[in-house]
Amino acid sequence: MARPAALAVCAAALLLAVAVGGAAAQGVGSVITRSVYASMLPNRDNSLCPARGFYTYDAFIAAANTFPGFGTTGSADDIKRELAAFFGQTSHETTGGTRGAADQFQWGYCFKEEISKATSPPYYGRGPIQLTGRSNYDLAGRAIGKDLVSNPDLVSTDAVVSFRTAMWFWMTAQGNKPSSHNVALRRWTPTAADTAAGRVPGYGVITNIINGGLECGMGRNDANVDRIGYYTRYCGMLGTATGGNLDCYTQRNFAS
Repeated sequence: MARPAALAVCAAALLLAVAVGGAAAQGVGSVITRSVYASMLPNRDNSLCPARGFYTYDAFIAAANTFPGFGTTGSADDIKRELAAFFGQTSHETTGGTRGAADQFQWGYCFKEEISKATSPPYYGRGPIQLTGRSNYDLAGRAIGKDLVSNPDLVSTDAVVSFRTAMWFWMTAQGNKPSSHNVALRRWTPTAADTAAGRVPGYGVITNIINGGLECGMGRNDANVDRIGYYTRYCGMLGTATGGNLDCYTQRNFAS
């Protein structure tokens, strides 16, 4: 009589395992699997990288699960393009790559905080998006339920918090800037002011959102090239097209 009971227990355990496995494959994790993540960021745990051991796959997935629309919205190509854009931008922000090297675009997520710590201390750049400035720390903290104004170091010591600040910035429109999320999904319609400033839909305007004051409207520059290189690599890995308007060389920044 014990044998049927044991079989029933085994069957239940198998169904639970299948259910758990299916849940793990949902959302962002169905596109950015553990192996894909490792392939995209092969040097994130390199001994030369100050962030080694910090940007774990599990932390990325845990953070993504708190932003249900992130990397899960639109068609299969929309999803892949958004994730390629997110990783393209954040890889540049944290890069340890050498300009012109054969592996230049394989060194994303090497740093977790600004090297010089000279920008807006103590609210200097931290995390995948290099969150910077007291206002951003305040807004991001309120959004994710953490006091980042009193404890900005959480962004460089707690990997889930770190990823969540990057995703908050990505998903949130501020002032006259659209969200990077909507731009990546091709859901942004430029205003007349945007059109006059040369801001057009595409990956380039995401660069403008993130760091337009230093990189846009000044012709070809190494930072733009690096962001585009990472994005192009990730689009290729995920099997989607980059779309057009990849740079912001001739765009005026949003503050101008």
